[in-house]
Amino acid sequence: MAPAAPERIAEVVRGELLDGVHPVGTRFREEELAVRFDVGRHTVRSALRLLTDRGLVVHERHRGAVVAPLSRARIDEVFDYRKVLELGALRMALARDADLTPVLTEVERLEEMAEQKPSWRQLTETHGAIHRAIVAAAGNEHLLDSYRRCEDELRLLLAFVRPDFDAVSMAAIHRRLVTKLSAGGKAATDALTEDIDHTGRAALLTALHRAEDSAHRLGR
Repeated sequence: MAPAAPERIAEVVRGELLDGVHPVGTRFREEELAVRFDVGRHTVRSALRLLTDRGLVVHERHRGAVVAPLSRARIDEVFDYRKVLELGALRMALARDADLTPVLTEVERLEEMAEQKPSWRQLTETHGAIHRAIVAAAGNEHLLDSYRRCEDELRLLLAFVRPDFDAVSMAAIHRRLVTKLSAGGKAATDALTEDIDHTGRAALLTALHRAEDSAHRLGR
């Protein structure tokens, strides 16, 4: 069955957002999208609601749907959510002696991609698959569903650290992570905490400071 028009439009715009086509502050005008996709404005509004639900755009009063800027509050909200979910899931997985081979498989896929110069969207998709496999190892569908709800917003946030990472560096980071996860116990939970807080969150905070410094210079 073909997807309904709002879902189809949302998927196209989602792909563009994850590719970095629409920069921070971009306003999605209903009339322009209606002309572009040859649909009514009601259909466009439904598509924009889907994107808002996935954390890809925010609705601002008098402006409508826009690509939200990076902020400390947004970074902390997403990464605190990840930390609770992923660490909780990892502890459950370790307690049940779950097989972490699917995590290793995704890391190996990332390593193979590093030799092929993948697109940024492919890279963030595989990065997400690694962390989704960690959550899945807990064997709890509710946790996995909760993680899926933040995946797109996380991938959009990662666009801000694109200048700081490439496939090679991301593959090396996650090879170290999966090695420590396999060791189990505190080594595993410490490694995941390090990855979330001192790699991901810290890189985004650096990107935020860089953007603020640039805005300050331009404002002079």
